[in-house]
Amino acid sequence: MEKQIETLQQQLKQQEKLASLGMLSAGIAHEIQNPLNFVINFSKMSDNLLKDLTEIVEENEENFPAEDREEIEDIVADLKENMAKIVEHGERAISIIQGILLVSRGKENEYIPSDVPHIVKEYVWLSYHAMRANHKNFNISIHEEYQEGLPMMMVIPQDLSRAILNLMNNACYTVWKKAQKTGEEYTPTIGVKVTAKDEQLTIAISDNGEGMTDEVKQRIYENFFTTKPVGQGTGLGMAIVKDIVENKHHGTLTFDTKEGQGSTFYITIPIKKS
Repeated sequence: MEKQIETLQQQLKQQEKLASLGMLSAGIAHEIQNPLNFVINFSKMSDNLLKDLTEIVEENEENFPAEDREEIEDIVADLKENMAKIVEHGERAISIIQGILLVSRGKENEYIPSDVPHIVKEYVWLSYHAMRANHKNFNISIHEEYQEGLPMMMVIPQDLSRAILNLMNNACYTVWKKAQKTGEEYTPTIGVKVTAKDEQLTIAISDNGEGMTDEVKQRIYENFFTTKPVGQGTGLGMAIVKDIVENKHHGTLTFDTKEGQGSTFYITIPIKKS
């Protein structure tokens, strides 16, 4: 009993830390958004100035030796490419931040028209980078497949993103754990797929990790049940995912697994168009 109480206390402390981290992340995201906007806007302005400079150079190209003209053209081409990359990655960063703010600001149980594949993609990669931050040697192959032309769907983005994050965190953990045991001959791989059929949207997250034993399969949705060491898992993740999918989005959560070979989790929810 004492051990169970100690474990519960550790798990509750972990939940408090996660809640505080969520509030901190939202604040940081908001503050970072403004300087990122400046970076993007000044990059676009610089690109326009570069175009003006190019026109001036072209008008006076007879005044430059051939070698200088070639060098100028190369420099201008490199600058244009660099500006395009700054804008591209800056806008991607803004997109991630907007997703975080949408989740943090969303009201409880509020359905919002959402681009589900976009949510899935962002939180798959957030989970990956979080794992990389904690384990420097962590590296995996992620295969993504998103069906094109899917409509905006009415979902609770702050909850759906949490479900994706939990499933992806578990997938990352199991392939990392297997990699520690098997060595270089093993290639950690996670697959992500979003498809729609018969007014149902399916999100599948698969891994080639350790799979689940019969005991884990039976207890996976129990509160406070976890296969992770104390302090690394709360034992609430899968119960939360099940509640989000089945109770809040009226869908189903299922899985296929083979011990030693990996698992696939399927989130299936009805498509409610905005």
